[in-house]
Amino acid sequence: MTRPGALAESGSPTVRPPAAAHLTDEQVAELGRELDAVRDGILAQRGASDAAYIRRMIKIQRGLEITGRATLLVSKNKAAWVTGTAMLSAAKILANMELGHNILHGQWDWMRDPDIHSTTWEWDFVTPARSWQHTHNDLHHRWTNVVGKDRDVGYNLLRMDPDQEWKPFNLGNPLYNALLAPVFEWGIAIYDLELPEYQEGLKSQEAMKRDLKALGRKAIKQFAKDYAATPAVAMLTGSGKQALFGTLTANVVRNLWAHAVIFCGHFPEGTDTFTEEMAEGETRGDWYIRQMIGSANISGSRFMHLMTGNLSLQIEHHLFPDLPSNRYAEAAPQVREICRRYGLKYTTGPLLKQVGSAWAKVFKLALPPRKAST
Repeated sequence: MTRPGALAESGSPTVRPPAAAHLTDEQVAELGRELDAVRDGILAQRGASDAAYIRRMIKIQRGLEITGRATLLVSKNKAAWVTGTAMLSAAKILANMELGHNILHGQWDWMRDPDIHSTTWEWDFVTPARSWQHTHNDLHHRWTNVVGKDRDVGYNLLRMDPDQEWKPFNLGNPLYNALLAPVFEWGIAIYDLELPEYQEGLKSQEAMKRDLKALGRKAIKQFAKDYAATPAVAMLTGSGKQALFGTLTANVVRNLWAHAVIFCGHFPEGTDTFTEEMAEGETRGDWYIRQMIGSANISGSRFMHLMTGNLSLQIEHHLFPDLPSNRYAEAAPQVREICRRYGLKYTTGPLLKQVGSAWAKVFKLALPPRKAST
């Protein structure tokens, strides 16, 4: 399933988004068929080369992690510290972005490999995989940028849309975001607990206890691996402190990178947000449109796409979240052409521009809305 929940067979949502208001129901239906054809074309080609790709990525990631940690065991030498930290940082980025995120979306379930499956994979992120799959796959991808439904719009912390009520607390928007970035994995872990839902009575006490226990187990495991085991072994060479600082630095680097990439996905200038009425009664074509105009890409090299987990092709990912990530670049020109023909935005730009645009929104929405002049 590309989107949880029912989609209307025909018709239109209660209100069509302004950016798509010029389209008729028939045009939206045809757009949906064209995007289905893009997806079906890629599915028809999916096979051994894709399986080889993901297995190669796993080997590269594990090789980087093992070598990076081994190098940190002798990191009293500055060159070894820099090398080991850099390798471990890259390993953690790959583990989260190209492996964890995409495997947990079920992109590789078709291989029937229990070691590379969305129901068995656990990632190098403090939030448990199952909790993240619920808030991300089930909720965010269903209600993408629907204010009031998609809590990824601000992560229960930031004001990221003018339709979100302004409160004095929001004056700290830039500070909160700056503090969030280096500890992003912990921010996501707390977000995945769904505390507002619990406070509103939408999440049971039993479910909250279960999720807290799962988070506690995962946090202990992560701490043991990064801040106990590696530094403890490094103490044998007199490199304990350096190894501890190296693993801490690698986690911060990964968090900063993940934060930057993810904020580029839906917050830069040009991305739209939606009301609940715009999602009510939407057809498959309307859902496709919401994903396209509510997402933004990052232009760049193949290496940059790899290190973002191909989330630099966020538009294609939101259209086809269960397709292998290495295929998004193949889909992108076709999606862009469809957007052009139907008069829809296809938002993309270089990394620094998109990061800057997202941060500009953080600053702008920290301030109260201007009163309309009379």
